[in-house]
Amino acid sequence: MPAYIHHIATENPPFIYSNEFACSRMKGWVSEPRAKRMVEMIYERTGIDTRYSVSDDFLKDDGELFHTLPDGTINSPTTGQRNALYAKASRELAVKLARKTLAECPQFKKEDITHIVFASCTGFANPGPDYHIIRDLGLNESVERYTIGFMGCYAAFPALRMAAQFCEANPNAVVLVMCLELCTLHLQVSDKPESIVANALFADGAAAAILSARKPTSDRPYYRVQGFHSALVPSSEAHMAWDIGDNGFNMVLSAYVPDLIGSNIREMLGGILAKRDMQFSDIDEWAVHPGGRAILDQVEQHLELPAEALEMSRDVLRDYGNMSSPTVMFVLKGMLEEAETDRATTCAIAFGPGLTVETAVLERCGAAITSPKKSKATIRA
Repeated sequence: MPAYIHHIATENPPFIYSNEFACSRMKGWVSEPRAKRMVEMIYERTGIDTRYSVSDDFLKDDGELFHTLPDGTINSPTTGQRNALYAKASRELAVKLARKTLAECPQFKKEDITHIVFASCTGFANPGPDYHIIRDLGLNESVERYTIGFMGCYAAFPALRMAAQFCEANPNAVVLVMCLELCTLHLQVSDKPESIVANALFADGAAAAILSARKPTSDRPYYRVQGFHSALVPSSEAHMAWDIGDNGFNMVLSAYVPDLIGSNIREMLGGILAKRDMQFSDIDEWAVHPGGRAILDQVEQHLELPAEALEMSRDVLRDYGNMSSPTVMFVLKGMLEEAETDRATTCAIAFGPGLTVETAVLERCGAAITSPKKSKATIRA
């Protein structure tokens, strides 16, 4: 009994920052002239135009969480202070997105939801957003809730895999999957290159999907789940990591990550496809997590993809930045909405701490739709 991804919806916090503005602010906060030059160089090469944040503190010098100190540097809030904002803002964003997802997928009512799978690595709260979705939307109190925590950028696939397994085992299961990350809460300003790279890439956002074993109607786009696979890049554990410090969560992001992915991706992915009796030529579309422009460049080069193959991934990176776990779902949603055929085999890939590589093979089916224009954010800098 196959599982289907009936619909994907996305949402972002209200505050939007241009890359130029973010670069200027960061240059003002780092201390060394060499670091200021590095900030400018790194931000120019990100491939990002805009990103969203749950906080408007970066627009002013006297922000509630982040504020500029008398010497021109920025303060470093405690982990507790950052997490307090996560608890409040994640509830608001999760409830808004859950309501939006159900409204955009009329074949399901709120009473139909049997499971919630919630993924996040940028904060903790209990009762958390999964609980508040049930309370605030009036879902059945018997809904089963599962939280996937601290997995990073690849967490969408374990969440979707879990949801698909529920649906394959129970024809009555209807699962709401949500990935929500507020990465900007963990801004760490220092002169270290890995800190500058992380600040240049990461942003806030959320994505949700509804899965069930019910056969969708063909008048809407959807994905039929074919399978998920996991792999680990050899000798790469120290190059991407994520731990909890006293002043927020600490991201270790080595400059070697794109090269490590590039030098391993073809062999790893070839082995994964072979397990399904597939070859690279069997893949029609590629939904690659845009962890950064260099990562996309490496994947494109080593998989020998045409330039247009990763266009949606590059578009998401340009408009939203790297939002961690929701990002690949933004890509999958965009590919549904811009499909030019009624059927395609899609390979989706995401990378995260470890280095971990998660993949999904999906069959895109149904007619494409035109999505409404995204509403403007309340503040744009």
